[in-house]
Amino acid sequence: MTNGYRPEIIQRAFVDFIGARLHPFWSLTIPKLRLIARYKLSDDLIALRFESNRAFKQQVSKVMGGWQGGQYLDLRVCIDGVYHQRSYSIVGLAHQPLWWLDDTTESHTADQRHTVTIAIKPQGLVSDYLTKQMPLANVVDTSLPLGQFTLEQTSILRQQISENDKPIPLLFIAGGSGITPMLGLITQALNNGHQVALLHYSRTVSSKLQHQWQQLNDNHPDFTYHLIHTEEPTTYLAGTRYLSAEGLLSLNLPLADTQIFACGSQALLAGLYKAAAEITLPIDKQLRDNIIVENFGNALANIDNGSNQTFDKTIPVEEHTVYLRSRQRQFSSDTTILAAAENADVRLAHGCRQGICQLCRCNKVSGVVKNVQTGKVSGDGYESIQTCINIAMTDVVLDV
Repeated sequence: MTNGYRPEIIQRAFVDFIGARLHPFWSLTIPKLRLIARYKLSDDLIALRFESNRAFKQQVSKVMGGWQGGQYLDLRVCIDGVYHQRSYSIVGLAHQPLWWLDDTTESHTADQRHTVTIAIKPQGLVSDYLTKQMPLANVVDTSLPLGQFTLEQTSILRQQISENDKPIPLLFIAGGSGITPMLGLITQALNNGHQVALLHYSRTVSSKLQHQWQQLNDNHPDFTYHLIHTEEPTTYLAGTRYLSAEGLLSLNLPLADTQIFACGSQALLAGLYKAAAEITLPIDKQLRDNIIVENFGNALANIDNGSNQTFDKTIPVEEHTVYLRSRQRQFSSDTTILAAAENADVRLAHGCRQGICQLCRCNKVSGVVKNVQTGKVSGDGYESIQTCINIAMTDVVLDV
């Protein structure tokens, strides 16, 4: 008997419809999370631990085999009858125990292989609701783990081995709650044998985080960390509370061959790019090319690589045409693609307008764009871009 299409006698969507009315956590196709615990990591950082449903576990295992350090989830949260979507970093790695849990008391709340933990700074409507108001056992819809702020996505790491036949050094720079995606990244990097250094700038001191870094330092000789408490001068690097070229050089890392991961406010990232511009590397190398960022601030890098001013409309940018292939529409652009589309009365999907939420992400078919936060120029081929933080450097075709 030949194999061919076999229609489902009972549609999975129908089963989901009935199951959701029996219990909101049940679904064959929709990933869902159920809140089971909250933990205070610091004065301004709360961790939320969720149990995942069968659909989440199966899809993550089948498609991804888990998740990577540095990835995030898009949560869909209902508040007063209105659904809101927000992105939150995942703490740690799949199947990795949370270091602050007492194995004898809390590890049996739910099998840790079936849980996922995010960390949130309690600010804004959704974050306040999740950290302070949402009852335990409530259920939210979620995406699968997303994001390219990972070890595998960096061009320098694809080389794998340095001149000394060792994995290349990694530098992680975080400001405040920007430490959350670093928790899994650092553990993964150490497990892969990388030399790792961490700079964490924060206004508060977290005993739980300090305990984690000290444990890693005790277990991994190649891990060093610097906690810069912005109100305590004795913790400053190179004598300044701000990120500086002198501070980076004081780490004694081979910066030309070091991959830098950074996550934090626009002020922190602006300071990083300014410091990178002041450091001289061997010919044909620029330190900013080694930087991968995940940010929660406004755009900060100028279109001109030689400057560190914030991008705005006063900076002259040559006008180019953006084509929307699926809609058969086009418009002229001399600013970010999203802003140009709105100026031409063209509606594109968007959320935060700051490069954080990923809701504006779409596929570029051809053309060159430039990221106004990092200054990096794309290739000319097919790739995923965010319209709110990219400008057209040539005519561009989007699969929209």
